[in-house]
Amino acid sequence: MSFLLLSLSLITQAVMAHSDAPRQLPLTQNDAFAETWLEKYGAQIDQPFSGPLSFSHIPYTRCLEDESKKFDIAILGMPFDTGVTYRPGARFGPFAIRSGSRRQREARGYTMSWKMNPYKVGATILDCGDVPVSPFDNALAVDQMEVAYSTLLSRPTASGTENSLPKIISLGGDHTIVLPILRALYRKYGPISVIHFDAHLDTWPGYAGAITKQSQITHGTFFYLAHEEGLMSNASIHAGIRTKLAGPEDLENDDKVGFQLISTDDIDELGIPEIVKIIRKRVGNTPVYLSLDIDVLDPSVAPGTGTPEPAGWHARELKRIIRGLAGLNFVGADVVEVSPAYDWAENTATVAADLVHDFLSLFLSEEPPSRKTRPKDEL
Repeated sequence: MSFLLLSLSLITQAVMAHSDAPRQLPLTQNDAFAETWLEKYGAQIDQPFSGPLSFSHIPYTRCLEDESKKFDIAILGMPFDTGVTYRPGARFGPFAIRSGSRRQREARGYTMSWKMNPYKVGATILDCGDVPVSPFDNALAVDQMEVAYSTLLSRPTASGTENSLPKIISLGGDHTIVLPILRALYRKYGPISVIHFDAHLDTWPGYAGAITKQSQITHGTFFYLAHEEGLMSNASIHAGIRTKLAGPEDLENDDKVGFQLISTDDIDELGIPEIVKIIRKRVGNTPVYLSLDIDVLDPSVAPGTGTPEPAGWHARELKRIIRGLAGLNFVGADVVEVSPAYDWAENTATVAADLVHDFLSLFLSEEPPSRKTRPKDEL
């Protein structure tokens, strides 16, 4: 009982002492802040998880309508997915890739593997938004993408280098978007060599039931159609192929379209350095377009895609191959088939955004980065 009385006495004393303390009166309309936000905290800097959605927080401009903006490299979304043969959803790919890039930013863009920060080498990089493609009319959508790409490709570069053209990294969308892209590039460069990272060939002549001209344009036929239109050179190459086929006739057709083939399993037999040598030798000094279907990666790495195939490459292996291609005559690139509805924990979106960062470094490097071991005192 004495312990209880002592406790009550202490509580009473504390309450009385608190009641004697001066009280903070509510603010009135006449009260003014002593400092503004700028005076107290400085610039309104977005956190990695806040602010408007643009790729890696770079400046966002609707470049198709704002002709005053100049750039050396543009990020362009193509939210088209009505050319798929299996799971749709890649129309949300550009949004997902931008969301996956939110941890990336100019101030922390240096990577040990590239030994550079692509945002700090003098090139102007803009996020040019998305092409407003029709979700109802595929013929219209394909034309819209071609016109959009041609429009940006015709802009003078920010660097003002004579006879130079800007480069565009496209965010898909399904793989059909490459047909209008190659049509636009052909007008500027002539036949294009393609480095194609994918689980699938995408050179099939058509699909059963495709009886109209427009229904023949899909994410599995666009390379065949590009070949028929004369848009590609005969020095193109696949890498990472592992899809099931109708038979050897698919490979014979693929060869006629102009592709050499590196399978997924070749990475075990040949190794990464040899794969890099084969690709570089194949395309040589020709104008090169790099097209990367995210399903070249194993579904454990990138589950958010429309046509997943087991036993693919790992992101680390793919990134090392890409670094080995620096110095080629790249004229553009894409990451396609990111379908966030099938993703989890943003795995696919995050790795896709990281690959786009690699593409920026790829475009701005004259040769593959050195892989010399760092001195022990730098480790």
